[in-house]
Amino acid sequence: MKKLSHYDPAGSPRMVDVGGKPQTRRTAKAHAFVRVSASALSNLPANPKGNPLEIARVAGILAAKRTPDVIPLCHTLLLSHVDVEVTVEEEGVRIVASAATTAQTGVEMEAMTAASIAALTVYDMLKALDKSIEIQDIFLLEKTGGKSGDFRRAAKPEEKGQP
Repeated sequence: MKKLSHYDPAGSPRMVDVGGKPQTRRTAKAHAFVRVSASALSNLPANPKGNPLEIARVAGILAAKRTPDVIPLCHTLLLSHVDVEVTVEEEGVRIVASAATTAQTGVEMEAMTAASIAALTVYDMLKALDKSIEIQDIFLLEKTGGKSGDFRRAAKPEEKGQP
């Protein structure tokens, strides 16, 4: 089993020192799905709180920029790009968040945070219309760069509609 780097020899959590690592281009893409009733989806344009999808997109971008504020051992990164795609589908809202940087550590947590907060924002914006909303399938789709190299999640048969 690979040794986890976020713990010191005594088992206490620590922030990893990445100072000796080279700066390289790194990207990450994450996914979330928000299952919403058909009636709530049909009422999206008339939502009294505003356009839930645009608000979720902006919330995800802001969340990526604030990741080290909510994930205790994350490094503060200068993000060169963040994007959040929010797409309405028959059973809900699919979110794909991407982040990029040139740094000494990866941007997976920024992409994951963006997708998660965008999903929570969809929930918040639609909860008055649907109490049964479910946030599902938050995971890393892919990452590039860094010592560990590239990663692309293999789609499972039940995930065929995912990007």
